[in-house]
Amino acid sequence: MAENATAKPDPIADPATREYWEGVARHELRLPRCLNCMEVHFYPRPVCPHCGETRFDWIRCSGIGEIYSFTVVRRAPSPAFESDVPYTVAVIALAEGPHMMSAVTGVDVNQVRVGQKVRVQFRDSTAGHTLPFFVLETG
Repeated sequence: MAENATAKPDPIADPATREYWEGVARHELRLPRCLNCMEVHFYPRPVCPHCGETRFDWIRCSGIGEIYSFTVVRRAPSPAFESDVPYTVAVIALAEGPHMMSAVTGVDVNQVRVGQKVRVQFRDSTAGHTLPFFVLETG
């Protein structure tokens, strides 16, 4: 029987990302840390981007970071995003070192600035998926 070409891959089925997605489902930001150079990296992959090692442990990250760069999306890339525009997509420099891309929510897009402190927040969808987003850190 032929495999459905339109079927979406299950990220939890990928051994390189399983721990990440299982953590996100529990509302935990977990990232791989290389057992050779001890660097934390994102995105999860089978080889350390810093030294080439293939052995990792997984750490629970603080979820705290700062906006390194951002853009405001004002035109929906597809009908699925029409109700979301405008929204902010940012590169977040995490306290643990790596940078990750995500959306910054809960703030007017015109008030987002490079250097602002953010923290992770998780959103569960009705489709059964959970995604990390970031909100401005207050105080």
